[in-house]
Formats: sequence, C-alpha cells, structure tokens
Amino acid sequence: MRKIIVVDDEPITRMDICEILREANYDVVAEANPRRGSSYTRSVVGKFAYRKNEPAVLRTLETGHPSRDYKALTQENKSVTQNVVPIRSDKTDGAVIAVLIVEEGVNEESINKELNFLNNATDEILMSSVGMLRERKIIDYINDGIIIFNEEGVCIYANSRAKYVYRKIGYKDFFLGEKFDNIVIDNVEFEEVLSGKVKEKSDVNISNMVLSLEYILVKETKDVKNVVLFIKDITEIKIKEKELILKSVAIKEIHHRVKNNLQTIASLLRIQARKTEDKAVKAAFSDSINRILSISVTHELLAQNGLDELEIKEVINKILKNSVRENLEGHLKLKIDVIGDNFEINSDKATTIALIVNELVENCIKHAFKERDRGHITIKVKKGEMKSCVSISDNGIGMNEKDFEKGSIGLRIVKSLVKEKLYGNLDIKTREKGTEISFGFEN
Repeated sequence: MRKIIVVDDEPITRMDICEILREANYDVVAEANPRRGSSYTRSVVGKFAYRKNEPAVLRTLETGHPSRDYKALTQENKSVTQNVVPIRSDKTDGAVIAVLIVEEGVNEESINKELNFLNNATDEILMSSVGMLRERKIIDYINDGIIIFNEEGVCIYANSRAKYVYRKIGYKDFFLGEKFDNIVIDNVEFEEVLSGKVKEKSDVNISNMVLSLEYILVKETKDVKNVVLFIKDITEIKIKEKELILKSVAIKEIHHRVKNNLQTIASLLRIQARKTEDKAVKAAFSDSINRILSISVTHELLAQNGLDELEIKEVINKILKNSVRENLEGHLKLKIDVIGDNFEINSDKATTIALIVNELVENCIKHAFKERDRGHITIKVKKGEMKSCVSISDNGIGMNEKDFEKGSIGLRIVKSLVKEKLYGNLDIKTREKGTEISFGFEN
C-alpha cells in the first residue's frame, strides 16, 4: 500500500485530505497539526507552487532528488529557505507522488524569535516516523540534529546532521546503542527527561559552537516511551546577536557625543550672549541656543535608548523643559498639558518635530501672554491610520493679522520644516481667546 504524510494546520482540511487519500488506497502514515504554530496566516491548500517562487519543490517532484537550502517565496510572499524531500509510491516504479517541505524564515526577526526546529514538518510527524525505518530518510534532510533514545536511555537513531555536529565537537564516531550519559552534552539526567521534568530549551557552548538543545518525550504506546533530542547549531545567530549589541553600544556612544557637542556649542553661545548689552542680539542668541538644545534632546534620548525609534510624547516633554526654562519670565504662571496618543517615531522625524514644537511653544511663551500673569498651553497628539497630527493651542491674546501675514523667523522655519521634512501642511487658527497651530505628518 502507498504511504503518505499529511500536514495542515486546519484540522477539518487535514481530515478531509486524509479521507480522500485513504479512499485512493494511500496509507496515511502520519498526520499532524504544527504544535508550535504555523508561520502561515491562512491555509495554502489548493494553491499552486510556481517554479519561479519555489524551484526546489518542482525540482524534487521532477527528478526525485532531495533539494536542500533552496531560497523560495511562499504563497504569502515571505522569503524562506526550503528543504524538500520526495515521498515515493510503494509500487515497483517508486514514482514520486508528493514532496515534504521544511521551511525556515530568513528575515532578521528570526534572530529574536524562538527556534522553530521543524516548522511545517512538526514533531508529531517525526515521532510517527520513529518506528518506520524507511521514513527515517526524511529526517536525514532536516537541518537540525535529531537523536532518538528508547525508554532505557539507549540511542536507537541519529540523523546525519546530528552525526556531523558531534564530529565537529570532537566525537570520533557515533555509535548506535550508546547510552544517554555518553552522548548528552549538557547536565540533563535521563530520568528527568523521562519523567517530563525537562521542558525548557537550553543553550550549550562547546568547542567554539553554540548549540540549542530541546528534549521531547514521546509515548509510542501506553507503556513505551521514546526521548527525542533536537540539536540546532545557533553559533551564527549568537555571533550576529553580539554584533548587534556592539553596534547598538557604538550607536549610543555616537548619539551621546553628538549631544555633548551640541550642548558645548550652546554653552559657548550663552557665554557670548552675556557679553552683549543689545537686547535684539541677546534674543537672537537665545533663539539659536533653544534650537540647538531641541536637536540635542533627540540625541540624548537616542543615547539612552540605543534605538532609532522614540516615543513622541517623551520627545515633546523633554523639549518643554528646555523651552520653559529658557523663556519663561518670573511673573507668568504657565500650565502646559500634553494630551492624546503616544506612539513611536524614527529619529529623523523626532528631530524635526522637536524643532517645530520648540519654535511654537517658545512663540507662545513670548507673545501669547503679554500683560498676563497666567497662561495655558495644550499640546495634543493624534495618531491616524495614514497620517498623524500635532496641535499647539493657547488661551492667549491671539496673533495679529499683520504678524500672521509677515511671519517671524521662527514661523518661517516651522513652515519650511513641515513642508520639506514632514511633507505635511501647517494650519494656523487665531482668535481673541488664543491661537491654535497644527501640523501633520505621515506615519
């Protein structure tokens, strides 16, 4: 009878396929639902495998030869590497009737995700293959080492990858029949595995390699148990993780030095400003110092976080401290509220928004509350699906139409930044009870 393995993450679909195959005189030797979850968001049953996207699948179907480490594009346009092995008929011609595909993602996110040893192949299929010598050939083409022990702790099977890994760490030969204690490379006791106490994955550093180990207890029958040891070489992943850490540290140090340099420039300008008696010159120095410090704020936050993404409210709150400290006169009691949504923005956007908010808040403090002892500024952040918006409103005296048309240097800077850097629009609404200025930007 012809044998076949069925894998699908939809139980009803899997049941239907199994019944069809059994009616066609196929022996369904294993069927499974991926225990660790499928990387597919929807079923791909009934979808075509095109040669340009999955060359390994067509190659194995046509030639009957296994295909290893072929790059492919899934039906959901995800980049993966595929290992494909043929499934043959039991008839004398041994024709290829199907293929088994094991996929592994190749994007950067896979570094931080759990290691998925079998992907669509799943543990259940492998365990169903334990008692079938012929089907064990499939396991030889999986990129992870697999060693199977019986309930007495004796090695009854090891695939080629496991043998290769053990040769690299110094084992001259790999003998079937060896005891668990002679093969294991961590501190796990066989009795602990057999009793189900060992469930966590562990990483082992050995012979300039980093290996990830996982033990799975499988019940073949009610009384017979097998232990499967999965071994994955994660040396390259760990090296990349270290490289990323070093790069992160270097980037944080760069941002820290830029922040220090900007603050030094601001200090030099303050020193120079103290030496002049001209109020207009002092005001120009003060404006320049605030703009430099608003850029410095972004680099300070990036130096602390080590990431390219910053929370927009965190940036705004930092800017407010500088603006209020540098511009607030002693008699004015000012209340500032930051309300609305909070979300992450990249460093370029953060620097631009910091400059804009600094200019607008500074303008409010200087002009909106003349001859008043109290004032209120509200900064509202609203996130949209495509674009987001920041508005700065006050309860001051409003802007004069002539000032609105003429515009200060700060306002011209704001207009330029919104248009050239954020690709948005600046909206100004002025009235007797205050002014509201808002600007938008793409998410």
